[in-house]
Amino acid sequence: MPLNLLAAADVLRTVGSVLLAILILLAMITVHECGHYLAGRLLRFRIQEFSVGFGPALFKRTKKNGEVFALRLIPLGGYCAFAGEEEEEGKEALPGAFYRQKPWRRILVLLAGAAMNYLFALLLIILSFFACGQLQFMAVRVQPAATSFEAAHSLQEGDVILACEGRDIYLVSDLMQALEGKGAGELVALTLSRRSGDGRGVVEEAVALRADADFANLADTAALWRSLGIGEAEGGGFAVASVSYRGFGFFQTLGRAFVYSARIGGAIFRLLGQLLTGSLGISALGGPVTTVVLTAEIASRSLQQFLEIAAYIGVNLAVFNLLPIPSLDGSKVIFTCIEWVRGKPVNRKAEAAIHFAGLILLLAFAVLVDVLQWV
Repeated sequence: MPLNLLAAADVLRTVGSVLLAILILLAMITVHECGHYLAGRLLRFRIQEFSVGFGPALFKRTKKNGEVFALRLIPLGGYCAFAGEEEEEGKEALPGAFYRQKPWRRILVLLAGAAMNYLFALLLIILSFFACGQLQFMAVRVQPAATSFEAAHSLQEGDVILACEGRDIYLVSDLMQALEGKGAGELVALTLSRRSGDGRGVVEEAVALRADADFANLADTAALWRSLGIGEAEGGGFAVASVSYRGFGFFQTLGRAFVYSARIGGAIFRLLGQLLTGSLGISALGGPVTTVVLTAEIASRSLQQFLEIAAYIGVNLAVFNLLPIPSLDGSKVIFTCIEWVRGKPVNRKAEAAIHFAGLILLLAFAVLVDVLQWV
């Protein structure tokens, strides 16, 4: 194929991957806003507009009840606008206005967005597990043993790690938690899928650690693979691969999908904790541009990777939106709880100013972490 055609094909693949990533992000945001909308309709809130995207409207339709549905130009967000969200104190509100609803009803509507993100992510995980199998970690290359003891208690090339110290493995962080604090030469119990003459079988193996399992943070995967004796791959990095594993029955697969979604959420909370304590640097994060680039790269690999990254983003959005950061749903829930306890709201103008300031800071932070990724 001529070089110009190859270049054109690469450009088209890149554009297609980026569009796919934007589609995933837009779908997750739309699902989030659908949660708010459905809960609002169920609880008889007055809804002004449900919009997919920001900016000028490409399509707009008004229902008989006054609700507006719009598709807007910039596909990087969306919103569900309730009547009375911008209410001024002392001003008479329409029936069904947001701030005229009881606090517990508003809290349910605020939490519904994150709940819908999580449920949709769980559905994607279930589909991925049943259609493609669960991704597990395989040792592609193992370092030669330095002693006969290590040789007798070592991983073999092609071993797939299913469990460690009785803990089922879903994420790299699961392995880290199971091994944290153990020293070189210590035996750890691994459940492995290992090749044999008749195919693959599940074996229990006591593996001697080649190095101390002392991890600086969740990003310190090099120390993890080194401790397990996994060797370096050609071209750098460690020779460990994610492979599809289908060795679970129907109900076990369904149960593992629920556990996997919870483990993703737990890993996100631990990541945030390490950021707050300073054990993980801000450069480990990515803003909108980095997220689109990484999502495009992963989602274009296969159907399974597409479902996996979409589910991860869904759980991530659910967790992030529940954080007590001004402008996010978690912060709005806190303000509503304060109103519930006090019997009267915080000054609406002050609350609006706090949320606006939080939004500006979040946008600035997103730009900063993207800049740190590219400088």
